[in-house]
Amino acid sequence: MKEDFLHYVWKFQKFTSSHFTTVAGETVQVVSPGLHNFNAGPDFLNAQLVIDGQLWAGNVELHLKSSDWYAHQHHDDEGYDSVLLHVVWEYNVAVFRANDTVIPTLELKQIVKPAAKQAYLNLIDKQATFIKCEQEFPSIDTFIVDNWLERMYLERLQQKTETIYAGLDKGFSHWEALLFQQLSKNFGLKVNGDSFLSIANSVPFSVVQKCKDNVLTLEALLFGQAGLLQKKVEDDYIKNLQNEYAFLQKKFKLTNQTVVTPKFFRLRPPNFPTIRLSQLAVLYSKEQHLFSRLIEATTKEKLYAIFEVKASSYWNSHFNFGTTSPQKEKRLTKNFIDLLLINTVIPIKFCYAKYLGRDNSEALLDLAASISAEKNTVVSYFNTLKPIAKNAMHTQALLHLKRHYCDNHRCLQCAIGIEILSKN
Repeated sequence: MKEDFLHYVWKFQKFTSSHFTTVAGETVQVVSPGLHNFNAGPDFLNAQLVIDGQLWAGNVELHLKSSDWYAHQHHDDEGYDSVLLHVVWEYNVAVFRANDTVIPTLELKQIVKPAAKQAYLNLIDKQATFIKCEQEFPSIDTFIVDNWLERMYLERLQQKTETIYAGLDKGFSHWEALLFQQLSKNFGLKVNGDSFLSIANSVPFSVVQKCKDNVLTLEALLFGQAGLLQKKVEDDYIKNLQNEYAFLQKKFKLTNQTVVTPKFFRLRPPNFPTIRLSQLAVLYSKEQHLFSRLIEATTKEKLYAIFEVKASSYWNSHFNFGTTSPQKEKRLTKNFIDLLLINTVIPIKFCYAKYLGRDNSEALLDLAASISAEKNTVVSYFNTLKPIAKNAMHTQALLHLKRHYCDNHRCLQCAIGIEILSKN
């Protein structure tokens, strides 16, 4: 038995009767169970209860055992003095407020509907290949799933916002600098994300701004900080980069001791760090005020136009320094731009709006819904259960749902899990 189940039972009043009696014999009638609180403090806020004929408004706290009140140190927290009713699965000790008055306690184990308990056990204890509700998931109303996925996507954005704000706390108070940090990380994708982030963090953004009027200068800065200019080859392009980087290194007193070396191993050539760093340099040379341009762009088409860039001309015939390859422009592909929109642009837009005290969630939901669905094993498995992932908003939401709810067995905090229990 978990407290989540008690929260579910109390929230939806899954009891055999609407009138109860506390362990001390007081009558209790629930007018309103209150608002479920997922933050610090009592579990349900602003409940309305009639206790021994008197209407009260206040908070409700739930525990498996009444002694958990003391185990969780609530007796030392004035925030719990407002608790009207202590709801427990098993009563084993009386609980007092700071003023020594007894808090009425309701024991649940004899009054919970047997069907509710059995449905909970059937769901939580089930052996599953992918998720606990994989047998029931296909039959859940699409309207319920869609609404929950919107909630999951916004929750995912909120989590990313907290990461972005952490960047601000570490000194990236300049939004353009913060964007450079986030874009650099996502240009590196999963394999080189940490490496590219370390490159961005190794250089003051003011230096990037001073270098971005010339593509070769900015390439030299990025390649040099990445440790990719140490190769001795007879190549004018590389010699120019090496000379430029030596000048920048001396002028700005640069060091790359904290940089994580980028990887080439097991990457497709278009994702080589050489190509991605060159594309990043070209983007910043092309867009002098990238942050404001991205914030002002309201459609996917306008955003695509901003990211319409290709690596510098040397890379038309190379994937790595000194090794030639068939001629082909190394442009950012639509799929790669989509990843940048999903993982960088939309979170930055969401974060900046919150910073200004605005709400742009509806516009960002629409933008995410206009981007093609991602392909990965988690999304594919969900789609085998129910073909629900039609766009990037859905796929991002499903990744969040799987990682933060399904994998942690938070079925009773999930609209889909609650719907399954309600049906049973």
